[in-house]
Amino acid sequence: MKTIFAFDTATQVTSCALVRDGKAVGERITDARSVVLAADELVRDAGLGHGDIDALVVGTGPGSFTSIRVGLATAHGVGLALGVPVAGVSTFHAFDGGIPVIDAKRGQVFTPGPVVGPPEKLEVDGRRLVGDGALRYRELFEAAGAEIPPDEDPAHLPAARLLLAHATAFGPAEALVPLYVRAPDAVPAR
Repeated sequence: MKTIFAFDTATQVTSCALVRDGKAVGERITDARSVVLAADELVRDAGLGHGDIDALVVGTGPGSFTSIRVGLATAHGVGLALGVPVAGVSTFHAFDGGIPVIDAKRGQVFTPGPVVGPPEKLEVDGRRLVGDGALRYRELFEAAGAEIPPDEDPAHLPAARLLLAHATAFGPAEALVPLYVRAPDAVPAR
């Protein structure tokens, strides 16, 4: 049996899933600070031990710089501790049911490409948009002809189990590469 712990911390919502033989046996929505606790709960709820995890899959962004770093650092630490391979997958693959639009703050959104830009520049007519960016700019997008599911629709939340379908390159955790679409806000002091 192959057991994989998948998680994504890049957005405001952290999604975790324990997948055994291709089937999700448990999922959690939490915050980035609680991803290890969520992993422990999922493993215990499935009646497994930490040694039963065969691999990790982590969302690599785009999203919050700090949240991406938390996810990659967690994957690195847990991967090394358990001695398991890790695969990194774009956070865009954690969304289903529409084109993912992630709130990039500063009046911008991340969209597949990946690109970052102001929401009013997107061509959205006739498209279904999901994600926290779609919710934040709902009025603008709907006025431009987009379809946005209701706020409570689960399509707006990342689902870590969806990352597995795109996890092809498993290897050492230190080989993970974050998907940054713009430079960080912090700059070195002079």
